[in-house]
Amino acid sequence: MGAVFTEITLKNARDAGNLAVGLINGQDVHETTVQAIVDTGAMSLVINEETRQKLALNIQDERFVRVASGDRVPCKVTEAVEVHWKDRQTACEAVVLTNAKTILLGAIPLEGLDLMVNPVAQELVGVHGDKVEVLVL
Repeated sequence: MGAVFTEITLKNARDAGNLAVGLINGQDVHETTVQAIVDTGAMSLVINEETRQKLALNIQDERFVRVASGDRVPCKVTEAVEVHWKDRQTACEAVVLTNAKTILLGAIPLEGLDLMVNPVAQELVGVHGDKVEVLVL
């Protein structure tokens, strides 16, 4: 299977919450639309430092992560980011790999968006079709 890319919009979730309660205006919400590579073998949303700054995301933690090469590298972890894909949205933290060239959409945000990869068409599709379903236990 080849690489699957998709367009997503990322928003600072703190800003989105402040907008919802009327503390800021819509133009004050930090957001950006990007092409992301879909990686079902990765867990997180991965962004670079440029994207973190564009979204004005605060750092919540610092951790070591294992990257595709097998190396353990230090990274920063941000506060919540809203991930929007078509008519779906979810929120998750983002791992910041400073010099990452591509935004990576991993399993946690895919699950939150109720999406999976169709390997034949090489595209994202809803796990339950066009209707978003979330399993709550």
